[in-house]
Amino acid sequence: MTASTDFAPMPDTAGFFGPYGGQLVPPHLKQAMDDINAAYAEITQRQDFQDELAQLFTDYVGRPSPIFHAKRLSGLLGGAQIHLKREDLNHTGAHKINHCLGEALLAKFMGKKKVIAETGAGQHGVALATACALVGIPCEIHMGQVDIEKEHPNVTKMRILGCKLVPVTRGAATLKEAVDSAFEEYLTNPTDYLYAIGSVVGPHPFPMMVRDFQSIIGREAREQFQAKHGKLPDYVAACVGGGSNAMGMFTAFLNDASVKLVGVEPSGEGTDKPGRHAATLSMGKPGEIHGMKCYVLEDAPGVPAAVHSIASGLDYPGVGPQHSYLKDIGRVQYESVTDKECLDAFMQLSRVEGIIPALESAHAVAWAMRVAPTLSKDTHILVNLSGRGDKDADYVAKVLGI
Repeated sequence: MTASTDFAPMPDTAGFFGPYGGQLVPPHLKQAMDDINAAYAEITQRQDFQDELAQLFTDYVGRPSPIFHAKRLSGLLGGAQIHLKREDLNHTGAHKINHCLGEALLAKFMGKKKVIAETGAGQHGVALATACALVGIPCEIHMGQVDIEKEHPNVTKMRILGCKLVPVTRGAATLKEAVDSAFEEYLTNPTDYLYAIGSVVGPHPFPMMVRDFQSIIGREAREQFQAKHGKLPDYVAACVGGGSNAMGMFTAFLNDASVKLVGVEPSGEGTDKPGRHAATLSMGKPGEIHGMKCYVLEDAPGVPAAVHSIASGLDYPGVGPQHSYLKDIGRVQYESVTDKECLDAFMQLSRVEGIIPALESAHAVAWAMRVAPTLSKDTHILVNLSGRGDKDADYVAKVLGI
């Protein structure tokens, strides 16, 4: 069955992807969001901005990131060939630097006095602290206390880079609470501050902006794969929490009906255990969270559920509105992977290919490992390896007793 490529605007002028997205913010914040949207529209039309961003992608980030054929892993599994888009090789170790540079340059263009953000696994925090150091704007990162303890290497990097780190101890003390805390600080002075959202979530224009900055991943990958193999991959897979690395990869392939797109969510300890997974698209329903309409895991209407994932960057009860729309129309297939499968993939890729992946990225690798044996050897799976696992190595070693 070929996928539909008949889409509504993504987004429309009000920031909706089908019924999802929008700008669900208080009236006094709507003007701030509209100002950001107008500044983004202006800056993206300027050649000097495009040239500066392109130069930074090349000389600072180290783009284009390569595609690596995981031959040994593919051979051991039998079946399909697995290829990895190596976003883990970017400066700061993940895809997050792509949109953080764009947001930092936007803040500089708008004359903002401080950039505020949340972080889960710490990759967005490190990338934003890096970008703010580069352009010379103060940076404040809110991070759940649980994640601070779990992702200590990234915490150290953020402090070295000069950002103000704000520990969040309320509730579950993970990503959702970090978002809440960062947004509250932003509300104290939206005129002088920019809230640099770390994924394709939140009120318009952020799902669009972050997607656009991240879309370089898919544009590169599409061209690279065709140049090397003379055709497009059969499957393109990426992990999904908020969904920025996945939208960055998927966007270039949306109109290619022959390419199956797969988003991989965390089923944690099992989707049959409420509060112990974060499979929002698989188990949630349409709702509202953090200024947008999207699929949400809820205990009751308007009350986000507790969520869990071994990967700190994926434990979020909402998801990007464009992902929600693409699920409904069937263009993207959303699957889920357990903590155990994620850990198995983390170790297998490390020991078979010498690549230590981020736990987030290991979810997508785990899905590819699950399906590869069921497919023919001339089938190609392209996985977005969104980040490296330096930040997770000590934690995994402790969990597994290595």
